[in-house]
Amino acid sequence: MKRKAVIENINVAIKSVRAQLLRTTLTVLIIAIGITALISIITATTALEKKISSEFTSLGTNTFIIKANNTRGRRRGQVNKKYKDISYSEAKEFKRKYPREDLVSITAMAKFGATVKHLSELTNPNVMVNGVDENYLELSGYSIESGRNFSRTEISLGNNVVVMGSDIVKKLFTNPETAVGSHISIDSRKFTVIGILASKGNTLNLSGDNQCLIPVSVTRKSYETKSTEYRTNVMVTDPRELDNAIQVAMGNMKLIRKDGIREESFQINKADSTANMVIENLSNVTVAATVLGFITLLGAGIGLMNIMLVSVTERTKEIGVRKAIGASASLIKQQFLIEAIIIGQIGGIVGIVFGVLFGNVTALFLSTGFTVPWMWLFIGVALCFVVSVVSGYYPAKKASELDPIDALRYE
Repeated sequence: MKRKAVIENINVAIKSVRAQLLRTTLTVLIIAIGITALISIITATTALEKKISSEFTSLGTNTFIIKANNTRGRRRGQVNKKYKDISYSEAKEFKRKYPREDLVSITAMAKFGATVKHLSELTNPNVMVNGVDENYLELSGYSIESGRNFSRTEISLGNNVVVMGSDIVKKLFTNPETAVGSHISIDSRKFTVIGILASKGNTLNLSGDNQCLIPVSVTRKSYETKSTEYRTNVMVTDPRELDNAIQVAMGNMKLIRKDGIREESFQINKADSTANMVIENLSNVTVAATVLGFITLLGAGIGLMNIMLVSVTERTKEIGVRKAIGASASLIKQQFLIEAIIIGQIGGIVGIVFGVLFGNVTALFLSTGFTVPWMWLFIGVALCFVVSVVSGYYPAKKASELDPIDALRYE
């Protein structure tokens, strides 16, 4: 009997939702917007986390970076000292004196927004130019699609040779196969193309395919400024030796930088810890999205409650008739609660569908594959259910407490 009553209430609720189509649609849209905002941002950040993790995983958990200690702020009540950047000669000396048989690479940013030209074709002034050595490609996870890597001689002599990203090749050459061996200009400097990088996609809005790699010695000779920072990257042969390698690297660099016993003018960052730090910062975006979603859902809940109260008022006579033929107060309450839940769940489903679709625009851009944050989908459904019950309870209670005689006389 109870099951039959529930089915009847569901049918009545569906008919009521159809009868109030405009108001129902508006409430569904408000709920859907809140869920869409929440799910789309969560989906986008999940895709971004995947991309960051995959990029740093390609570096390996056996990689660390040595750079100058320029962290601002206070430590133990004292202002942190700002140390000078690691110079090219210091990085070169570290590489020469490093006692372990690990892979060591020196890198430096030559220019962030350069223009690359070949004949009459040129790129936008947004090409990143990095100074690297012969070990950089292996250590950073890049690979050569065509051509070759830098030789030690080219690094040592500072020859004007370049390895280009695939996006630049597409912009400058109608036939990419002719790129290797060609001459290009980076701003006003002439370079010979010796290799093309295999495509790697985008990370954090920076394209690994829109960069030029030149010898780090050329960076020192032609691009060095007061703000040029040389970084030393080390890839340990055996991951189990990572901590030991870091200790050796610290001792070596302290001697080169002439640091005191308790002084460290540089810092060492593990590749995986850097990824974790970036991903942790992304959690702030998730919190902001959650707050935004809750605020929108709060507004949706108020709108849903208003619709249900209007519905109770408009259907007072219907409620009176149902009570007069034997419907109990709990059955009336159940009817209006079911109606509120139906509206809430429709809004939730619409929001989830659009949220996943909008969020995966980022996944498409980052080439991480279709992403579905399953846990948050269930959270979204649960939120809509809670909002529906909370918003629908008072109108349902009010409807169940109507006096049948007064309700039948209501006009």
